[in-house]
Amino acid sequence: MLKNIFKTPSKPTPSISVFHDFHRPPYGGGNQFMLALTSEFERNRYKIERNKLSDSTEVCLFNSFNFDSRKLLASKNLDNTLMIHRVDGPIDKYRGDERGVDSEIWKINQSIADATIFQSQYSLDAHIDLGLQFRRPTVIKNSVDPTIFYPSKKDFSSKLGKIKLISTSWSDNINKGASVYRWLEENLDWDRFDYTFVGRSPIQFKHITMISPVDSVNLADILREHDIFVTASINDPCSNALIEALSCGLPVIGALSGGHPELIGEAGYLFDDKKDILGLIDNLVDNYQQVQNSIKVPTLSEVGHAYMRVMGLKTLNDN
Repeated sequence: MLKNIFKTPSKPTPSISVFHDFHRPPYGGGNQFMLALTSEFERNRYKIERNKLSDSTEVCLFNSFNFDSRKLLASKNLDNTLMIHRVDGPIDKYRGDERGVDSEIWKINQSIADATIFQSQYSLDAHIDLGLQFRRPTVIKNSVDPTIFYPSKKDFSSKLGKIKLISTSWSDNINKGASVYRWLEENLDWDRFDYTFVGRSPIQFKHITMISPVDSVNLADILREHDIFVTASINDPCSNALIEALSCGLPVIGALSGGHPELIGEAGYLFDDKKDILGLIDNLVDNYQQVQNSIKVPTLSEVGHAYMRVMGLKTLNDN
């Protein structure tokens, strides 16, 4: 019996083009998420093309305004590629200025996007309130690398010593909550609490331990050494800092603003007035295990598969 020596030509590996201004960590939350997401695409056997389109590109994911729009618009395969726009913000509201970034994001969305992915329902609704309607919008929350951000095995019920609070931010934007952290510094009972801030701040603290930005592995280790995450950022659409803390098993005291309520759910308490924080921390300490057990963060696999469904791509779980 003769062997069939003529093999069927293998199909080229499908490609996903990702247009984003990638940076080596430590960097902002959007960059951290895009790194994790592209890794998830690769785990599903897709080839990643960074900031270019080729003949094998099936779909292009372009991130908010954090990419070279001129290069993308000049790509020759633009009309033959499914274009998915990941949108952040509203940026002007988030940054507290009026540079018109959101209208520029909307213009490019209307020009080339086939579908839009928002990071939270808050973000989608806030854009609608501004009169900005985007192409085929859907909401997919962010996630983190589970090999880095995962809970510790410590038992809070047998904890001795001080309660350890922590806040993080890679931006020195005042809207990230620094003024609230300073108020806490002035009003906390330092015989009961320790407090650490990791990242960049427009305010230099005296009693709060300040640590410069670190990479994800070191950040996760620091988070797991603490008990409660405090975030006072406002108009934050889908805080990666918050998701990282929740993924490390930390219940949260968070500002009633932006996408925080969607992310925190029952895994913490929300404040509208900073003067309520001290009482909320006491309540959280009293109900720690119950609140911690309520942490729910979408896995990176779930988020990656949701993105791929919008892109019309198969996942490892598909037949």
